[in-house]
Amino acid sequence: MTAYAEVIGDPIAQSKSPAIHNYWLGKLGLEADYRAHHVTSEGLSDYIAARRDDPDWLGSNVTMPHKQAIIPLLDRLEIGAELVGAVNTVTRRHNGALIGTNTDVEGFLEPLRNELAKQHYFRMARIIGTGGAARAIAAALAEKDFTLVIAGRSQGKARALLYAIDPEGAHHVAPLLHFAEPTDFAFDDREGCLDLIVNASPLGMAGHDPLAFDLSHAPPGSVFYDIVTHPIDTPLLRTAREAGYETIDGLSMLIGQAAIAFERFFGQPPPRDDGDAELRKMLQS
Repeated sequence: MTAYAEVIGDPIAQSKSPAIHNYWLGKLGLEADYRAHHVTSEGLSDYIAARRDDPDWLGSNVTMPHKQAIIPLLDRLEIGAELVGAVNTVTRRHNGALIGTNTDVEGFLEPLRNELAKQHYFRMARIIGTGGAARAIAAALAEKDFTLVIAGRSQGKARALLYAIDPEGAHHVAPLLHFAEPTDFAFDDREGCLDLIVNASPLGMAGHDPLAFDLSHAPPGSVFYDIVTHPIDTPLLRTAREAGYETIDGLSMLIGQAAIAFERFFGQPPPRDDGDAELRKMLQS
């Protein structure tokens, strides 16, 4: 039998993870496989039970809506996943224990490393979403000294998220519609500010409602980062780019977190010598 890893979620057909991992497996000549497996919320417990007894299973990436629901089914969480309260990667130790980790944090930060290495006198991130990915992103940015504004359909859920990751931080919550309506707020336009607009929700994904975001909420020099990957070039990114803002697409985070998971599953780092240019070209074709 062939050793394999997989990605689970509901829906899952749109996932680009199999293409990414199998591309790297082919480049390295490894005899292994990576596949997508549709798992509903009702079937999550049975899925984990079945994989525990499968000797060929190397682990799973976890996507919506299971990043938090899977936690009680695992034996232990690594520190990062415990802090974030969400799991996107499951691996099995030699003793059979299933370990949950979160590679979303490092994957999200990867394309921001050069900017984050600079000194800023103020950093703010406006984050849309309150799910597992949003928790990872909020935790990552709070650690990098960002003031956060979390917007979601439930302000109570947004407050709970902030309390879980940084209870003493001077952060804020807002209703989702807050960013859909124009504002005349006078932003600080001095150089040295770092402002991020992050869509960490499914809004804008094919089959979902669009994300309504009025550009008047974006301070000068803001960077727009949309983690949606289907489509890759979302309406939010196109609108921001046409208005002159820098943009980062969801492939950046997806490839970054996948690289960490790949090494955990298959025992060696993926080939990325070309800066993922060939892989991105394949994924966008």
